[in-house]
Amino acid sequence: MSAKACPETVEHSVQLKFFSAVFYAGSSFLITVVNKTVLTSFRFPSYMCLGIGQMITTLVVLYAAKTSKAIQFQDFDRTVLLKMFPLPLLYVGNHITGLASTKKLSLPMFTVLRKFTILMTMILEVYILRKTFSKRLVYSVAAIVLGAMVAASSDLAFDVEGYTFILLNDAFTAASSVYTKKKLGTEGLGKYGVLFYNALIIIIPTLMASAFTGDLHKAVAYEDWVKATFIMCFLVSCFMGFVLMYSIVLCSYYNSALTTTVVGAIKNVAVAYIGIFVGGDYLFSWANFLGLSICMSGGLAYSYFTFNTTSSRSSTAGEKELKIHITEDSTGKY
Repeated sequence: MSAKACPETVEHSVQLKFFSAVFYAGSSFLITVVNKTVLTSFRFPSYMCLGIGQMITTLVVLYAAKTSKAIQFQDFDRTVLLKMFPLPLLYVGNHITGLASTKKLSLPMFTVLRKFTILMTMILEVYILRKTFSKRLVYSVAAIVLGAMVAASSDLAFDVEGYTFILLNDAFTAASSVYTKKKLGTEGLGKYGVLFYNALIIIIPTLMASAFTGDLHKAVAYEDWVKATFIMCFLVSCFMGFVLMYSIVLCSYYNSALTTTVVGAIKNVAVAYIGIFVGGDYLFSWANFLGLSICMSGGLAYSYFTFNTTSSRSSTAGEKELKIHITEDSTGKY
């Protein structure tokens, strides 16, 4: 009876993996466009305060849901800090460097240089989660990184500060993805606890840093607070910050950290090509366009190999596949 039920469980798992990946891709696309609008089109001077707004929104939404019994997670105590470390530090680093690089770089170059997150995530998964990858997946990742290097080599709007921020953002994102996957199996936290306590732990230090650096003063003195269009975009960005973090945790819960990172890269095909025609800060070159295409081809190949292999396993009730599935569930890696 257990052998008969297992394929159904695996098939259901494949659906969750796919739709959680699509949800993350859509959320990531939308928040990139909204953040770019707030920071560049409206010239909002404080990417740190925008991040604080997104953290506050996360806390409010999750606390309201917990109070209404819609969701459950552990109440705060001293053990929460130990369970969460070092995820909050990685989260704030990822958040701040991501917003800073969004402001400094053109939209297509931002999406191209984000591809290096994939290589970093693969390396961290090997060393931290002890995972192994097939040659096809390794070659797919290599193609994505190669395309990123080709595209970046033609960037005529080179910005040292912007490139520094984006590479730091890649490192923080990779580490955050891997540790998020690891922390999701921690007793008492779960998806919602990881989200809530991430925001709760780091919001006060981030607010203090914003005030100390003068970033908060710039945000308060910003003159477009009276414009309804800016306020609407700012609020949408704050809400989408929560949606994005939830989609990342959800995708990481049902997939590997590397798959979550690659899905984020795939959605960039739409962002990159739209950015060529929208925004006005993209300098076209054939090398850059070729690099973008190589990146996307590698990303699509990775997705095909990953989901096609998973789908093939779900249609087979053989003893080998059954053992692999049970092992993955019992270790909490998948």
